[in-house]
Amino acid sequence: MQTINIRQLKTNPNTALAAARDGDMVVVMNHDHPQALLVDLEQLGVPDLAAVRVALAVALFRGGSVSVGFAARMANKPLAEMLSLLSSQGIPLTGGNNTVADEVCAEMQQARNWLAKPAT
Repeated sequence: MQTINIRQLKTNPNTALAAARDGDMVVVMNHDHPQALLVDLEQLGVPDLAAVRVALAVALFRGGSVSVGFAARMANKPLAEMLSLLSSQGIPLTGGNNTVADEVCAEMQQARNWLAKPAT
């Protein structure tokens, strides 16, 4: 097990990530107190790592920490598939802001109206 302080992690994160990738746990210290633990997901031996990535991406998106595009990349899913997954779980894609949702609905209706017009 290795220890690294926050300053070292900020200046050279590759060292800590390489140690984690090599199977070593890295404890991140903050003022001589353990703050975080870096463990490479591949080294955990989780039987379904893909499902863990999806669950992590969904949780981070739900919490507002990442965008839906970032969550899709994290989960290794196409954006359309990620949108469907989030929608099927009842997770609002607009952040719960009704004003934004109303604006999006109005813009979609305008687009539908424009597409419905016959070409001149």
